[in-house]
Amino acid sequence: MKKFFLALLIAMVPVAGFAAGPTGPLMDPRVDPNDKASLQRGAKYFVNYCLGCHSAQYQRYNRLAADLDLPEDLVEQYLILTDAQIGDTMETAMDPVDAERWFGVAPPDLTLTTRLRGADWVYTYLNSFYVDPSKASGWNNTLFPDVAMPHVLWTLQGTPEPAYEEHNGEIAIAGIQVEEGSGLLNQAEYQAVTRDITNFMAYIAEPIKADRQSLGIKVIAFLLVFTILAYLLKKEYWKDVH
Repeated sequence: MKKFFLALLIAMVPVAGFAAGPTGPLMDPRVDPNDKASLQRGAKYFVNYCLGCHSAQYQRYNRLAADLDLPEDLVEQYLILTDAQIGDTMETAMDPVDAERWFGVAPPDLTLTTRLRGADWVYTYLNSFYVDPSKASGWNNTLFPDVAMPHVLWTLQGTPEPAYEEHNGEIAIAGIQVEEGSGLLNQAEYQAVTRDITNFMAYIAEPIKADRQSLGIKVIAFLLVFTILAYLLKKEYWKDVH
């Protein structure tokens, strides 16, 4: 019995070890695929601030409606801002040729971004923009230096300025600071918005995750009960064998 549980624990270790993503101090957005309210808000922010340039070509509007408990008529009214139909995927209206001319590179599809970089990276990235007049967009990012993307959420956050510190005789950016009142939201409110966006992006990267987690718990519970019953049955069969 003890050997079985030890083998089970050993088998689970690699699963916990493959958390892909960049190294460094990242912020934890505490994504939760079961937080429907956060996912609904995240869908709203994603459509209004991200979908204008980026697509989510592997996510369909009707699947979003079903998973997030949203009526399809409300999705059509508030989340579909183009001539797309409810069964279509979430494509951007921006022409890739125009996007490449404006930004130097066409904005990537965002469906699988959290699978590629991790939710912590996305959340930190959205909280790491700062004003940089030397860039064509007027913005830069401490996590992704020289990024071509402008800070599309600046009206909400305000105008973050770089904070510098000296290390070994060299001046480097240590973080960002935002003047209170320069945006529509305070710091906590802005981080709540970026958390909702990150949570939604984690959802579209793996829409089945909530069901998979629920099913996984049930399977583990069944295996544990079955193991106990099998062990008791084995003892009953072998009790007279010496």
